Amino acid sequence: MRLRVEFTTEPFDLDEAPDHAVVAREVIRTADLDAVDVGPFGNTAEGGADAVISAVDALLRRSLEAGATRVSLQVNVVAEDGR
Repeated sequence: MRLRVEFTTEPFDLDEAPDHAVVAREVIRTADLDAVDVGPFGNTAEGGADAVISAVDALLRRSLEAGATRVSLQVNVVAEDGR
């Protein structure tokens, strides 16, 4: 099964990325995922179910430890061809 995760961390800071956002992006960038897209207001990544679930676990734990007060995420099953 292939999954897509979309997430944001809060609180926002428009002037400089807060520690929790930097940590969350690093977790996703270093996970065994593909189709990673990070941006100022949202981030997405795709991969196999085990890799996405593992990355979400690390994302939640590490971003909350780094000061996030809210993590919003959505996980969707995607077709194997990416649609």
